[in-house]
Amino acid sequence: MKEQKYIIKNQEEFELRDIFECGQCFRWNKQEDNRYIGVFGKNVIEVEQEEKTITFQGICEGNIKEIVDNYFDLKRDYKKIQKKLSKVDVHLKTSIKYGKGIRILNQDLWETIISFIISANNNIPRIKGIIERLSRAYGNVIEFKGNRFYTFPTAKELKDVSVEEYRKLGLGFRDKRLYETTKKILKKEVDLEKLEIMSTNDAREELLKLSGIGPKVADCILLFSTLKRFDVFPIDVWVRRVMNDLYIHNEDETKVSKKEIERLAKEKYGELEGIAQQYLFYWRREN
Repeated sequence: MKEQKYIIKNQEEFELRDIFECGQCFRWNKQEDNRYIGVFGKNVIEVEQEEKTITFQGICEGNIKEIVDNYFDLKRDYKKIQKKLSKVDVHLKTSIKYGKGIRILNQDLWETIISFIISANNNIPRIKGIIERLSRAYGNVIEFKGNRFYTFPTAKELKDVSVEEYRKLGLGFRDKRLYETTKKILKKEVDLEKLEIMSTNDAREELLKLSGIGPKVADCILLFSTLKRFDVFPIDVWVRRVMNDLYIHNEDETKVSKKEIERLAKEKYGELEGIAQQYLFYWRREN
């Protein structure tokens, strides 16, 4: 694989910080000069932005333009989405203004499943550390600009890894979950290819069969992977808080039910509720 470069000019609705720091991905790291370097699939890419000009440079398996256009969802009209959601109410309009550069990435389904199992009851630096150690131990090396990067290991590459070996990587209680989920995927007890053609509800039910996946993690996988389902609304502490503060006004936010939030989200944001969730989550967490 050789180094490639791809430059986009006049790109609207694209901000590196918004995309990489909104909680959807864990393998992009900010450099001292505000560039980001990330590993996805068999690609290592460095991204630099100067206003509306974005430069992508890296080692890719295939054509860098096609890979970048797909991964960053560049064919989707986010301006149109923002315009529609901004009409919902002033709260959403404010959150969109704050995170206007967010784009929902098309991340590998297998990697997204394992990454969000690791994310359960965890913080971002620790999640990133575990994923990096897992990749160094079982992934493949790609060299770029004199540095070594590691691909995320496939299910086959993890087939002989024991619970004890996962534990040594610092997974904690997630070690058994990773082990069990890998076995289920390899046995096709949950067929990842079939998830692509299922309805959102059916795909969610399949994901819930995997060890370590509850409703919130399932919805994150549906939203942030190549499954690309915008009709989900992952609910964590930040989302519960923002929905309660803006709309529900219960004195004790912990008593606000998930069903009440889901009903409200569906009613207000319709088929774009997943993107609305990202704007609201990012705005509230950062402020």
